[in-house]
Amino acid sequence: MKINKKQLFLTILLPIQVLLVQLAAKNPAFIERYYSNGIYPPIATFLRILLGWLPFSFGDVVLAFLLFIFLRFIVRLIKNRFRDFVPKIIHFTAILSILYFCFYLFWGLNYYREPLAKNLKYQQKKYTTAQLQKVTAQIIGKLNYYQFEITKIDTLKVESKYQPKEMYAMALSGYAHLAKDFPQLKYQHASVKSSLMSLLQTYNGTAGYFNPLTGEAQVNDRIPKTAYPTTVCHEMAHQIGFAAENEANFVGFLAATYNDDVYFKYASYRMAFSYCISELRKRDRKLSKELWRTVNKGVGKDFNNSYLFWQEYKNPFEPLVKKGYNAYLKANKQDKGIASYNYVVDLLITYFETAEES
Repeated sequence: MKINKKQLFLTILLPIQVLLVQLAAKNPAFIERYYSNGIYPPIATFLRILLGWLPFSFGDVVLAFLLFIFLRFIVRLIKNRFRDFVPKIIHFTAILSILYFCFYLFWGLNYYREPLAKNLKYQQKKYTTAQLQKVTAQIIGKLNYYQFEITKIDTLKVESKYQPKEMYAMALSGYAHLAKDFPQLKYQHASVKSSLMSLLQTYNGTAGYFNPLTGEAQVNDRIPKTAYPTTVCHEMAHQIGFAAENEANFVGFLAATYNDDVYFKYASYRMAFSYCISELRKRDRKLSKELWRTVNKGVGKDFNNSYLFWQEYKNPFEPLVKKGYNAYLKANKQDKGIASYNYVVDLLITYFETAEES
């Protein structure tokens, strides 16, 4: 088999692209100005307009097709006993080169933009355990308030009354309110879908994901609905260019908090509490237990329900998937990997302290 010249060119282009991305990563100000606030918004808008109207997740179909192509390639390679190995590898690498280019052009360079804290003009410092304790107590107060607003009894578990599609539409109003205070967090042209692979995502331990090739936000429609609003808002944050997981968490928190709906507000403080109490437990287990005792029993039942849900789908492959995702995050300037999600606590503390001062 002859080597295809176009495929060879694309293969040679792959390491050059990797080098260019690494060079760009060293200049966040350049990425922020010319990519995240330059060419990315029109690309993202185009993709959301192009595919947002579809009632199903086109991104899931694309991923399934790519997985099929990859498996067929492996099977054929083995079946043919690795004949014409070099041309086939070049062909495969050429496809990877195209995907790599699309990933970073369509979204991936947002990993290397300036920090959200700088964007919001937050003066971040290392926080103390006392600061964490104070903010966690504030969050518990809000969480208890909204739990009682919904149930009218502090021992009852919150049960969401909304269907996934309703929450996708409702999330837009939160972002609309948010944009009045934070214009840089404006969201337009919705493209949020229930994932066709929700069952697989549940076994993988994931609540949702953003597909950079199609610009769609995919949400696992099997997860407990009390966490649904912040998951939706988190994936929408990725769509407007916030790639880092802690930043998407924070933008998701803000969008849910700014929503007029009480279920969204409950979800926002529920998420904030889970990250803050987890961080406090690492620093002072006794103190975290004391704060847990101030949480309404209905909230505790909600968290227990979520824990039991995810335990039901535990399997030997989930840790392997998480290791792969961990490596992916580390390769894209998130040094702590999956633990990067927890860094939302820094932003939450700054937010609450800033709000207190104003």
